[in-house]
Amino acid sequence: MSAVRRPNVLVILIDDLRFDECGITGHPYMKTPHIDRLGHEGAVFTNAFHTTPLCSPNRACILTGQYASRHGIIDNVGRDQASHRLANYHVTLQALGYETAHVGKWHMGNDASPRPGYDAWVSFPGQGKLVDPELWEDGALRPARGYMTDLLNERAVAFLRRPRTKPFALFLAHKAVHPDIIQRQDGRMDESWIGGYVLPERHRDLYAGSHYPPRPSVRPLEEVAKEKPALRTLFAERAKPASQAILAKMDAGTQEEIRKRAAMMASVDEGVGMVREALEATGRLDDTCIVFLGDNGFFFGEHGLTVERRFAYEEGIRTPFLVRYPPRIAAGATIEPMVIALDIAPTLIELAGGRPGPHVQGRSFVPLLDGKTDGWRRSFFVEYYSEGAWPWLVGMGYRAVRTERHKYIRWTHHDLSELYDLSRDPYEMTNLAGDPAHATLRADLNDELRRLAADAFGL
Repeated sequence: MSAVRRPNVLVILIDDLRFDECGITGHPYMKTPHIDRLGHEGAVFTNAFHTTPLCSPNRACILTGQYASRHGIIDNVGRDQASHRLANYHVTLQALGYETAHVGKWHMGNDASPRPGYDAWVSFPGQGKLVDPELWEDGALRPARGYMTDLLNERAVAFLRRPRTKPFALFLAHKAVHPDIIQRQDGRMDESWIGGYVLPERHRDLYAGSHYPPRPSVRPLEEVAKEKPALRTLFAERAKPASQAILAKMDAGTQEEIRKRAAMMASVDEGVGMVREALEATGRLDDTCIVFLGDNGFFFGEHGLTVERRFAYEEGIRTPFLVRYPPRIAAGATIEPMVIALDIAPTLIELAGGRPGPHVQGRSFVPLLDGKTDGWRRSFFVEYYSEGAWPWLVGMGYRAVRTERHKYIRWTHHDLSELYDLSRDPYEMTNLAGDPAHATLRADLNDELRRLAADAFGL
């Protein structure tokens, strides 16, 4: 492919967005025409994944191209000092002559002050509020009036419309579709801190009465526990009255929860349309590489999990992943090889004319844009560390390997493991770890997990 000039860069990150929560990725009733257009005019990556399916760690993975075990943001506890020292790709792009901006949720550390690597900065403390939030902009934290998604859309568009002589890199990180939660510095939360899903008035009744068909893995807890014994303690803790009160305030596991999330995406989609219009108006649309994804997955009751995203099942680690950049990507392209969140930083650095440093653990997927798949990854590492944010998460850490066909999960606090053949069992309902017929496969995957873990830790 012929050489092209360096692109502008726009990453649009949605909080808690599940792999199928866009029209183009298979939601049964959600309408996202502007988001869908990104995929129709660019590429849909059909096998895109998170390596730590949790907000703070995975955001750091995206920005650094490193595993959580390397960058050190391993949970949602406020790690303010550490987040000021991340090897953020925007620092590299700044050095390459880019004008850089962050607009939206940071949440790798709860303070809202600017981080290194950005010429422009709009953010908010911790999880932020969906209505009338405080925003750090123009050098101070100030109250803002309105709905958070609309406010962030407006500020992103204002940055995009600025006259400039240098290429830009904008990281637009929405709070949607996350519910309102006020998080303490220690990361713990309880019923009194839960505000739930909040919609703007214009979308309050959007999709009323719509139904999301449950996936086959939405089963009674006793059936799930037979195949996934590591989840028994989690189920017992969630059954307690205090936990049930927390879950109820977030409409956990209900059709109303799914509907509200879909309705929250309407203002996100409006913003994608506004961004496109701003890029067209300034003549920069086709010179901009736009990447759209979520920061972790989400469960709608699969495997007995609700209001969750942390687990290595497909609903937790998959993400919608769309890339539009006409000079390198033909409209309507489908890219099937496995990409991970760590691949974003090295890809954007390469497109910007730089070279990712040896500290970057992800791989540039630029070769995939050119149809070159030789030597591409056939497996990747997933890690999660036990945390105390919710009572049911204590002792739930794991490490896992996902290949093109199989998944092997090793629970770090228990002598328990899970093995799934995804080609025959795509919903991960039959655990083969204890099956003697799969003993050799299990041993091979355990060896691969050890190899990948050693690479992730830099050993």
